[in-house]
Amino acid sequence: MKRILKIFLVLVLVAGLGGAGYAWFKNRGSNDEEFKLVAIERGTIVEKAVGIGQIEPRFEFKVKSKISGIVKRCAVEVGDSVQAGDALFEIVPDPTPSELVEAQRRLDASRSAHTRAEAAWKRAEELAAQGITPADELDIKREAFEQAKIELDSAQDNLELIRKGRIAGRGRSMESVIRAPAAGIVLARAVDPGDPVVPLTSFQEGTELATIADMRDLIFRGTVDEIDVGKLEHGVTARLKVGALPGVEVTGRLSRIAPQAKEEEGARLFDVEIELDPADGVVLRAGYSANADLIIREKQDILLVPERLVLFEDDGAKTFVEIPGEGPEAEPKKVEIQTGLSDGLNIEVVSGLDEGAEVIQRPPRDVFG
Repeated sequence: MKRILKIFLVLVLVAGLGGAGYAWFKNRGSNDEEFKLVAIERGTIVEKAVGIGQIEPRFEFKVKSKISGIVKRCAVEVGDSVQAGDALFEIVPDPTPSELVEAQRRLDASRSAHTRAEAAWKRAEELAAQGITPADELDIKREAFEQAKIELDSAQDNLELIRKGRIAGRGRSMESVIRAPAAGIVLARAVDPGDPVVPLTSFQEGTELATIADMRDLIFRGTVDEIDVGKLEHGVTARLKVGALPGVEVTGRLSRIAPQAKEEEGARLFDVEIELDPADGVVLRAGYSANADLIIREKQDILLVPERLVLFEDDGAKTFVEIPGEGPEAEPKKVEIQTGLSDGLNIEVVSGLDEGAEVIQRPPRDVFG
């Protein structure tokens, strides 16, 4: 029993000595640990707002058909350059039986009305020559005849367009070939031969056939957070980083800020547009994603110190840094400095330190110690 008691006392003593030694070693290590020194250097600080968006053509238009039918031929491919009036698609009419019957019925009715109006006008002419019919009634008959002729021509054109897809004659022409309304590059083609086409009317949007844009005039369209938009003004410099072109910087100028914000995923954003400067040797394409740095303020060749080393007191009214003491064993001392522009990582030193001065960086604290 006494032997067991002795062994227990020895173990307790060893454990106590071990704990005391560990605490002494830990405290000694923290006191003797050296600080790192960071030199004050010159550099550049940029205060900026970030816009997120993509490169887009300034003008882009959709090509649609005004007649219904089936796509017979596609004359362009994506990427083709077209001029105003170039043929893009040929549409073959595909009327339903009821449409054909209705067109034929309208033509027959117009022809019958034209025949009656012509006969009435000629009879009125004969009576007017005999002095029986007054001149104003003759004018009414002639006007009715001319209107009937217009209706007959329209019905004939409608039937011809439904059957053949084109109209020719009477000093005018119309065909089912869809042509480019303006010059540009085909960005997208939405139909292939055999696809049905719904016409564009005042009651329906119609089938989108293709998208054409002038790729010589590109702009950046994106959004800026409401926190930064108040600092921006028209004409500020923009530097774009295009995701598809690493290492290439495109510049421009802010040309538009939306007057009203929009909400996306809980954030309030403002639409912006940036006019791009000519970039020699750089090929930009529609849809390239890009980030735009909108330069609010920029200072070059100024003294910088990492902002993490700056101590703020009195709610930021005073700023300090720590510098080494005069002797090897001396404690660090605080020096008040005047600061300027900051980018969140570095801050400008206006006064209080010279270039080459060293600032103390304390080791990170052990929050679990």
